[in-house]
Amino acid sequence: MKSREFAAKVVYLHKQLTARRKESVMSEELLRSGAGVGAELSKAASALSNNDRIAKVYNALQGCAEAKYWLELLNDTEYITEFEFNDTLKSCDELGKLLIGQIKILRTTNP
Repeated sequence: MKSREFAAKVVYLHKQLTARRKESVMSEELLRSGAGVGAELSKAASALSNNDRIAKVYNALQGCAEAKYWLELLNDTEYITEFEFNDTLKSCDELGKLLIGQIKILRTTNP
């Protein structure tokens, strides 16, 4: 599952940032938004209606966009390496595209 892979990368970055690089504010925001993607998708799996499911997947997409912002900021301020940035950003972008596709499918599906 892409959301779990992405969350694992985010957790790893958070651990690295807090333990070795002594950064906690931005990495906490990254952890919250990045791990929240999978949490929202878990909620979507048990949604009561198609509209509810769409809303939860959209929330996951918003979390993905927010995580991307924090990744870019951590990269711009040189808290993460270029490899860490590119690897995690690639996962984030792939996940975002999947979520957009899922929303489009759900919008055309009857409950």
